Parts: sequence; C-alpha cells; structure tokens
Amino acid sequence: MATLSRMSLVRILMIVTASALITGLVLFLQLAGNRPDGAGIADIGGPFRLASSRGGDVDSKDLHGKPYGIFFGFTHCPEVCPTTLYEMSHVLGVLGSDAKDFRLFFVTVDPERDTAPILKDYLSNFDPRIEALVPTPEQLPRIARDFRIFYQKVPDSDGGYTMDHTATLFLMGRDGKLVSTIAYGEEEQSRITKIRKLMAGS
Repeated sequence: MATLSRMSLVRILMIVTASALITGLVLFLQLAGNRPDGAGIADIGGPFRLASSRGGDVDSKDLHGKPYGIFFGFTHCPEVCPTTLYEMSHVLGVLGSDAKDFRLFFVTVDPERDTAPILKDYLSNFDPRIEALVPTPEQLPRIARDFRIFYQKVPDSDGGYTMDHTATLFLMGRDGKLVSTIAYGEEEQSRITKIRKLMAGS
C-alpha cells in the first residue's frame, strides 16, 4: 500500500513539473514574441471539432470571438482532475456574471472509458460552465499535439490502468490564440485575475 502511495506521489509530481514547464514555455514565447502585448503568441492550440457531453459537437470555428479555457484529464483521475474542476468551479462562482460567457472544456484523454453520458454525469458535480469533450482515439493524438500536452496509459496493480497527463489549463482568447495558462495548484486570486483579463480582452 505504501508503495502504491509513493508511485501515486511520483506521478503527481511529474504532472505538476510538466505543467510548470509548459507555463514557463508560454512565458518565454510571450517575451520573445513580436506582438507588443505578448498575448496569444505561443504556438499552442489549433482547430478542433469534438463530440460534447451535452450532445452534438463543439467546433472551434464557432468559438471565434468567445474566450474559453481548455484542459485535459479523465474521470478516473484520483486527484489532479477533480481538484482542478473543484477549484475552477469555485473561481467561476466567485466571478459570477463577470464570467457568464466563459466556457471551460474538459477534454478526456481516456475516450476508451469516458463516454459522453459518463462525462455528463461526472461534470454534474461542478459548475455548469464546464463542458466535456470526447475525442475519438484518432482525434486524441492530434489535439494533444496541437496543445502540446502529454498523456500516457499506465498499467496498475489491479490489472487495469490509469492515465498520466499534463495538468495545465489553457486560456484561449477571442481569436482562438493562447493568452495564458493556469498551473495545477495555482493560487485562487491568480486564477481569478487571469480569467478577468481574458474576459476583458487584455
């Protein structure tokens, strides 16, 4: 049991480290970019059309002019995903009407188990502005590559598996370009400030 706990801790530390590295990369690209405000210059993100847990598809073309957030995870995630969803639900509650048009997409990296109905039920415990997207096994590698996220199936001791994955949350501007990121465990006030700026278009 202690061994499993240590393994879980190592995986969480790896996820947090990867999240910090992506945040650092974004900052570097912003500082090195040509736009005066440094916003939305990182080459992270891309077009997508994915099935929604609410039915139908979400097409990134329809999101033009609307800022949104996107992060990756899975319903069997023991800590990182539920913690992120809980913390973002709280932040959205604090922001209230200031973020009424903000949408947060939770993209599963485990489409083998995470069907749309399962994801819909899972997200019913969180803020209604959070919507799940379900890539097919063929779509998943592409969107992961576009957002530069890592995911990997890891066998567990029970004969099943878990998933290691990047924990970074990406904040996308009205032009569909990356504006900022939120790291796993980032302070609440920092999250609030970043989303306020995103909604204000600054």
